[in-house]
Amino acid sequence: MTNAFLPSRRALMLGLAPTTAGLMLWLPAVAAEALPKMTVTRDPNCGCCGNWVAHVRTAGFPVEVIEVADVAPLKTRLGVPDALASCHTAEIGGYVVEGHVPAEAIKRLLAERPKATGLAVAGMPVGSPGMEVHGQAPDSYEVVIFSAGRQNIFARYRGLDQI
Repeated sequence: MTNAFLPSRRALMLGLAPTTAGLMLWLPAVAAEALPKMTVTRDPNCGCCGNWVAHVRTAGFPVEVIEVADVAPLKTRLGVPDALASCHTAEIGGYVVEGHVPAEAIKRLLAERPKATGLAVAGMPVGSPGMEVHGQAPDSYEVVIFSAGRQNIFARYRGLDQI
């Protein structure tokens, strides 16, 4: 007994062909929209830097890590204000990302493309990406957008949640 409503294997294969072709055309478009590569310069002895790198990788950023004993000369060359300095510095899409900036803020920066040097989270706030402490409530902190002689609040966060 055959069921008139069940397609044959041949009909299924013929029906899947257009779908497969559509997916093959769609995949390059997705790859073209992929996030740009991020280069992170960090001290090899800093554990929170590695945790932050894991955070941005999980968010989809391809990351190259460069380990140096002293990141300060790079920060100076890239124009990171001393007051915003943190433990690692990233470069992506023509911008500088200093410290424990959430991946979502970086994605917003890349989407909006403001005229700025970059983003920074000063210091190492508890609960910021890479600075999570089990059993401790996250701090509120600001993501600052900066350029030469200018700093403004780009976003406020508590942990990974924008507030």
